[in-house]
Amino acid sequence: MLKQAQGKLNNVIFGKEEVVEQLFIALLAEGHVLLESVPGTGKTKLAKSFAKVIDGEFSRVQFTPDVLPSDVTGIRFFNPKKQDFELRVGPVVTNVLLADEINRATPKTQSSLLEVMEEYQATIDGETVAVPKPFIVVATQNPVESNYGTFPLPEAQLDRFLFQIDLGYPSQEEERKIIHTYRVEDPYEHIIPSLTIEDILKAQKSSKEVIISKVVTEYLLDLIKASREHPEVELGVSPRGMLALMRAAQAKAYIQGRDYITPEDIKTLAPLVFTHRIILTMEGSIKKTSKEVVTEIISSVQVPVEEGAVK
Repeated sequence: MLKQAQGKLNNVIFGKEEVVEQLFIALLAEGHVLLESVPGTGKTKLAKSFAKVIDGEFSRVQFTPDVLPSDVTGIRFFNPKKQDFELRVGPVVTNVLLADEINRATPKTQSSLLEVMEEYQATIDGETVAVPKPFIVVATQNPVESNYGTFPLPEAQLDRFLFQIDLGYPSQEEERKIIHTYRVEDPYEHIIPSLTIEDILKAQKSSKEVIISKVVTEYLLDLIKASREHPEVELGVSPRGMLALMRAAQAKAYIQGRDYITPEDIKTLAPLVFTHRIILTMEGSIKKTSKEVVTEIISSVQVPVEEGAVK
């Protein structure tokens, strides 16, 4: 059913098969995704279609500098008819939350998502409200250099995202297909859910049973260590990032029908987990990008050869 759901998304968002799989990996790993690309590349359409195909509730917050934390989490207000205070929950109480252009919100408003992303609950005027499961934040941001009035996400916020994914432009062939398909109608309107909430919760639980052998564990730990010891890195991958990579690899293996993680799973997913988490030194940031440094880190660690899933 997961493969069928991915196929339906691929019929709406063309040429992004890897991104679609990564979105499902994040869902099973109970993580969140930061999509980065220039306007008009399908970030919002991807999030809406994803919610529809998994039959989940969908909410959207269009972030601007004047959006308040209460606009995101909710507010307690006085109802004059009842002469009492009532709780009005915000858009965070959903299954798929699209945080559109999150880097346009002020740091205070950005931080309103920290609790719900980590603990799956929101505190509204002293009252704690749980969000339904599954829950995933799909945040979007345009490249900072092409925008004015943006607020870069702080390290604590970035660390809550499992993946940072760059959508990029589609190829010319893919754009030709987009023109041909969307000329008549929007395929989003014809999406029929392929999964239920119960299916997803069951898959989340099952993916945690995927084996990570001693060999793969050591490879993962070596990558984490290398991220902290690279001469141009001031702050390497945190223990949260380490666990995020393991959970993502478990989810990837499960989606591909395996009950064990391979070194290739770790190597493939590491750039998505590492790039937004490492902080370069001042000298390093002048010479290289985080993406280039992550490539060096991964290249510096030898990939082990492992047969099967020997514990």
